[in-house]
Amino acid sequence: MATLAFEGETHGELVIKVRRWLASLEGEDAGHVAAADAIEQGAELTKEALRIIAAAAPEPIAQHELVKALTGMGYKATDNAKEALIDGLDSVEEVTGGSVVKRVRDVAEQAVYEMNSQVARQILKSLRPR
Repeated sequence: MATLAFEGETHGELVIKVRRWLASLEGEDAGHVAAADAIEQGAELTKEALRIIAAAAPEPIAQHELVKALTGMGYKATDNAKEALIDGLDSVEEVTGGSVVKRVRDVAEQAVYEMNSQVARQILKSLRPR
């Protein structure tokens, strides 16, 4: 028998996760990266950059306790910022029932459309004979 499980500390968190899952089934988020996923990806990218920078240092510097401590602090700061942003988004979504997040997504889609039409106008101008 198939099972589905959601984890959360509050009822609101569970509701948000269930709504996201239902929206993904209905195809509402097709082609979109959820804000929480984008934050998660950005945090992982930042931590990977910290790792690469630390690894690129010459051996005596890379092994120094100061560099190790700074890299660790960078990881912790990134994780704390990620959690605070996701918690903030979840709170906004919980309080508004997702309406603010949907409006922001709609405005972002409109901005992309407008930007694309401006690019198209520039391309058409460049194709016109002079």
